[in-house]
Amino acid sequence: MRIPDTGIIELLGMEFYAFHGCLDEEKDTGNDFTVDFRCRYDIKAAARDDDLNETLDYSEIYWIISDQMREASNLLENVAARIFDAILEAHPEITEMEVRVAKLNPPVGGPAHCAAVTLTL
Repeated sequence: MRIPDTGIIELLGMEFYAFHGCLDEEKDTGNDFTVDFRCRYDIKAAARDDDLNETLDYSEIYWIISDQMREASNLLENVAARIFDAILEAHPEITEMEVRVAKLNPPVGGPAHCAAVTLTL
C-alpha cells in the first residue's frame, strides 16, 4: 500500500450558538456561528495501522473548539485566535492549520450570509 506521509484532516460546519459580538444585543441574545477546522497532519501510521492513537481524534478537536466558543468575545478575531492557540497547545505537532469562525446573519445593516475570520499557520 502506498501511503503519503501527510494528509489533510478536516472538521467542517460545526454549529454553535454563542454570544460573541460588540453590540449589546449580540451579548444578550447571541447568534449562530459555524467553525471549520483544517490541518495537514502525518497520517501514515494511522492509515497503515488503523489506530486512533496515531492520528487526531475529531471529537477531541470538537471539544477544544466547543470550549472556546462558550467563552464570549467582542471580536471573531479573538475567538479564532483562542481556538487556534488551544488546538496548537494540545497538538504542537501540527505544522499547518486553518481555523475559520463565521457569524451567521451578522448585524451589518443589510443582507449578509455571514461575517468570517480565518487564521492560518
